[in-house]
Amino acid sequence: MKFVNVGFNNMVNAERVVAVISSESAPAKRLIQDAKDQGRAVDCTSGRKTRCVVIMDSDHIILSALANETVSVRLNGSPEDGDGGDGMAEDLGG
Repeated sequence: MKFVNVGFNNMVNAERVVAVISSESAPAKRLIQDAKDQGRAVDCTSGRKTRCVVIMDSDHIILSALANETVSVRLNGSPEDGDGGDGMAEDLGG
């Protein structure tokens, strides 16, 4: 089983990820609101802006403060993700 950091040391099972999408489109915003209403949303943003949505095979969605490109690279097995352990280095210039 492979786990992937989706920010702030929150991990998801990489084998159960269906899609990684941007949170900016209207359909993504509706998906987020529906999942929140039904209790299927897991917020891993630690109060930051949601930048990407990870859709799981269990019909849950994971809200992440990382860019979708960052999560995608991590899912594809990047050996060096370049963050300082908080999962935010690529996105916040730190």
